[in-house]
Amino acid sequence: MANYQKLETEANDRDLKSCAPPPPAETVPLGWPAVGEPTTMQKTPWQTGILSCLGNGHEFYSSDLEVCVVGVAAPCVLHGSNAERIGVGSSSGSFASHCLPYTGLCILGNCLFGWNCLAPWFSYHNRTAIRHKFNLQGNCEVVGQTCGCCGGSAMDEVRQEQCETACDFATHVFCHACAICQEAREVRYRLPYPHSQNNIQGTPVVLMIPPAGQTMGNTRTP
Repeated sequence: MANYQKLETEANDRDLKSCAPPPPAETVPLGWPAVGEPTTMQKTPWQTGILSCLGNGHEFYSSDLEVCVVGVAAPCVLHGSNAERIGVGSSSGSFASHCLPYTGLCILGNCLFGWNCLAPWFSYHNRTAIRHKFNLQGNCEVVGQTCGCCGGSAMDEVRQEQCETACDFATHVFCHACAICQEAREVRYRLPYPHSQNNIQGTPVVLMIPPAGQTMGNTRTP
């Protein structure tokens, strides 16, 4: 009798173990890495240099010359076009909301100081937004890779971004026309114009080919 009860108890234990839920699987943490943690995403360089107004080396496109002319003659138009393409600010998609403030600051700076020194305070945000949107290298990172004087690997993410933003502002102040043109070339290489997406994609056209000449099967010969 005792042996029977022992066997019955062991059988019940086996049934309970078989009905128990499986142990939880190891979870993989999701989300972006915290600030300061190393990231594996490699930043890419810009398509063209800041002085490549007439093309990048042996490559030349007619749009590069167009961008150069517009950037020198009407930088407000080029700035508004860049901001509209990448969607900067709360009023993204409005060309006038970016072009008109830039024009006012440009006129005010030329009247008060004799050169366009106020508009860069408004336009350098485009360069920062383009870097973030396409994961591009900043000036500090390029200089750090070249000579190791700043932007090295020892700099944390927050300090490096502050350095890159300051470099974006300095680039717009001292090389304003060249900076806007470089940003315009980068945006045009990567994004179509918002109002011409339908034209670029095109509408499928169905070609109707008429059948070839047919002859009756039961034809009589004279």
